[in-house]
Amino acid sequence: MKPTQSTSAVRHRCRLRGIGLTAAVTGQDGSNRMQLLSRGDTGPAVAEVRAALEGLGLLEPADAAHSVFDTALFDSALEDAVRAFQQNRGLITDGVVGPATYRALRDARWSLGDRMLCLQMTNMMTGDDVFALQERLLELGYDSGRADGAFGRQTEQALRSFQRDYGMAPDGICGPRTLRHLGYLGRKVTGGRPGLLREQERLHRAGPRLSGKRIVIDPGHGGAHPGGAIGDVTEAGLVSDIARRLEGRMSAAGMEALLSHGPQDCPSDAERAAFANSAGADVVLSLHVDANPSPAANGLAAFHFGTGTGATSTVGEALAGYIHRELLARTRMTDCGVHPRPWELLRLTRMPAVRVEIGYLTNAADRAALLDPAFRDVVAEGILVAVKRLYLLGQNDKPTGTFTFSDILQREEGSPIGA
Repeated sequence: MKPTQSTSAVRHRCRLRGIGLTAAVTGQDGSNRMQLLSRGDTGPAVAEVRAALEGLGLLEPADAAHSVFDTALFDSALEDAVRAFQQNRGLITDGVVGPATYRALRDARWSLGDRMLCLQMTNMMTGDDVFALQERLLELGYDSGRADGAFGRQTEQALRSFQRDYGMAPDGICGPRTLRHLGYLGRKVTGGRPGLLREQERLHRAGPRLSGKRIVIDPGHGGAHPGGAIGDVTEAGLVSDIARRLEGRMSAAGMEALLSHGPQDCPSDAERAAFANSAGADVVLSLHVDANPSPAANGLAAFHFGTGTGATSTVGEALAGYIHRELLARTRMTDCGVHPRPWELLRLTRMPAVRVEIGYLTNAADRAALLDPAFRDVVAEGILVAVKRLYLLGQNDKPTGTFTFSDILQREEGSPIGA
């Protein structure tokens, strides 16, 4: 059954409620951590989620017969609507409202033209309207960077260039006049998505050698937030060890390897992305170990930036594929696939970024493998080989799982393999 209220009226209602959604994301103390919402929960935050999903047409609006308690209850209908929204946005479809789903709901409230868009240094504007603006600028040949829905410096510069070229004051503000000009013009760039073509061209220009490449290695969690834990074994401890092994191998190959944080720190994903951007990294590698209530869950998965609606990182996808295949060939872990995700670390980085989930700490076989130092060496070597294969662009490559660390060192020194 379709909603009885008009979509525009309910969207307006959602925008008026936007403060509630924002407060739910950031928390009352301004932190980025929040309580997850799932079936059975009640309260004002649930009512805000319900209103947002009603506004997007994914849930029938409550009528006068529903009490305040009904609208503030996380019931099965709301869970189904959350799952549908998550699937549409490329999020993990678990029916649970956490920070990523809250942010996506907040961003989905906006369409291009609903508000003035500009660069804000302290509270960056995000939303579907920003994403639409970035896509339009890219179509017209202006490099606004990756279409990530965040109005950053590169988007402002692209907008100023567009305004200057078409006789407007180059103030970097997307208002009514700028929107009219954007609507008048046809697509200039054809034959592919411009942002993706630029990303591929940068990879081609980088050359095949690893020497001089700057890589940010991001061990998941850290400090007071160890991630998954079984007894004394923690996710943070395992991935920190793998990160150090990978850092050593990359340094030996002439790369500049940077860790995103120290062992006592646990920055947010946005802070990790900001570090990689400020460092001018060529690639970001985020290392994690998964966990699940079921001890049977096991295997390896890799993730790259993608929204599920067309926006993606082609180089990130290629690197995720290389890492995934190399580690599967070397470890024989269960194949859990390569997936696009709009997670903050993948979305906010200005370079290709990949997150790898190296097994399940809650699975006995995966845990036993991860506790073996030799296995962690294999993982570190496999990831390094995958990065090398990315830059080789298919030239002078070797079959998956056969490239060794010694081969890489020989190539970096200019010696032929096997010499």
